[in-house]
Amino acid sequence: MEATAYWTIAAGQGELRREQLPEPEADQVRVRTLASGVSRGTELLVHRHAVPEPVRALMRCPFQVGDLPGPVKYGYLSVGVVEAGPARLLNRRVFCLHPHQDVYVVPASAVTEVPDDVPTERAVLAGTVETAVNALWDGAPRIGDRVGVVGAGMVGLSVAALLRRFPLGRLQLVDIDPAKAAIAARIGVPLVGPDAAAADCDLVFEASAQADGVATALRLCGDEAEVIELSWFGETRPSIPLGADFHARRLTLRASQVGRVSPARAVRRSTSDRLSLAFDLLRDDAFDALLAPPVPFADLPGTLRAMDAGRGTTLCQVISYPREGACTS
Repeated sequence: MEATAYWTIAAGQGELRREQLPEPEADQVRVRTLASGVSRGTELLVHRHAVPEPVRALMRCPFQVGDLPGPVKYGYLSVGVVEAGPARLLNRRVFCLHPHQDVYVVPASAVTEVPDDVPTERAVLAGTVETAVNALWDGAPRIGDRVGVVGAGMVGLSVAALLRRFPLGRLQLVDIDPAKAAIAARIGVPLVGPDAAAADCDLVFEASAQADGVATALRLCGDEAEVIELSWFGETRPSIPLGADFHARRLTLRASQVGRVSPARAVRRSTSDRLSLAFDLLRDDAFDALLAPPVPFADLPGTLRAMDAGRGTTLCQVISYPREGACTS
């Protein structure tokens, strides 16, 4: 059987390539893709060949082929139907950390069943919501806390969508783009500009991937408060204001990264537990606000070029795949 996969072949350039698929072995599954998602931040860094050399091994995806910066087959938000493999998984929808490809063979242990009440397109957000779960485990918001989320991208909106379930004293989503207010309203969180954001926060989650966003997060902190830093800056070296009153106010700036389970839960939770929790949370239809209308897989090279050029404000771009020969469960 042949498959078609998306490859980044040079800085700013990608193409679809055909490749041969092996027959699945006893402990493997063949998955026919229904939808995949483009994670705007990370995948555009890959598209631009802008992943820093020291972290290229760390940023390797489970089923990546080739080495960063490229040529490389990269991606990690894929939902499909099992059309060959163990009986318990046949005809079941599954999520896999696989690059953009129309059909693929992976170990059965590498797929997670999608709950029946989570739509296929929303299910591609599982990896992003898992990142948000890890951030909340790192930040540990408490009852009555005043919390800010800086950056209304995929991760920031996912964090805010989960935080709105908490009994907080205040929750604000902060972004420089007022057009994102409509998306924020759909998830039930008020959006304000940096100048209008309330200060004296107990906890701030920073997900803007902009130096100014980090500065805003620190400014919004109350004394001895903490910023959970979720942004990944690639090869950019942001200028961060750690002078002035940063030390006098005893602020904390702490990294959160999904590659490992938060130390606050690592003894008692596995990555599989965390992903299962993400799917439980994705039963909430508020997450549909993060999804852009799907574009065909055949258009993915041009879609990524358009995203790289800054056209549109897509959060998670959904990619749809031809259904010929696919199971329909």
